[in-house]
Amino acid sequence: MKLDVLALGAHPDDVEMSCSGTLLAAAAAGKKIGIVDFTRGELGTRGTPQTRAEEAGRASRILGLDARENLGMADGFFRNDREHQLVLVAAIRRYQPDVVLCNAIHDRHPDHGRASQLATEACFLSGLRMIETLGHDGQPQAAWRPRVVYHYIQDRQIAADFVVDITAHWPKKWEAIQAYKTQFHDPNSQEPATYLSTPAFSDFMEARAREFGHLIGVQYGEGFTRERPVGVREITDLM
Repeated sequence: MKLDVLALGAHPDDVEMSCSGTLLAAAAAGKKIGIVDFTRGELGTRGTPQTRAEEAGRASRILGLDARENLGMADGFFRNDREHQLVLVAAIRRYQPDVVLCNAIHDRHPDHGRASQLATEACFLSGLRMIETLGHDGQPQAAWRPRVVYHYIQDRQIAADFVVDITAHWPKKWEAIQAYKTQFHDPNSQEPATYLSTPAFSDFMEARAREFGHLIGVQYGEGFTRERPVGVREITDLM
């Protein structure tokens, strides 16, 4: 299935927290959207790989994704090397996205910055026809390079190069985040408290979205950084 926008995340819930509003906005404009998670989040203090997979499934239905898959890389230990690049190249060629959204260039969790580098290099390598990969059907895949790669902003504040207005999609984004009941604040949970499970972190996620929105004069926004200048055909496109 060809996608217009593909979001990559080191862990299930990275995308929901950071750029799911942007995916929803794209879907509302008639675009096909999907997510590829690198790991199962198996090193997380709360929940299990199975519950994370179930939660990702619920979030996917809320977001109305056209496709989602998990690459099964090792949480905490995947690397930006040939082995992992080829796995990701095959996924990129499978979905042929025009736009790729990926982890922050650096962040509190070391997996995020490493996933960002892996995504950047795999998106380039995916366009080289001399690199051979096979699809799920065992057939050779055609080379494909996304038109643009953008990095969403996560825990650590990074100056945004542009902000997407997600005001109309905030309620559904928040619903998708809350699908991860084992990971975020739940007063009835008996699991150990973590950085993400405090009420303060939930407040932070909303405050961050409000802050990005404030930058462009709307209620809620999501910020991104870019690898090269954004081109426009006509100056009012920037409005």
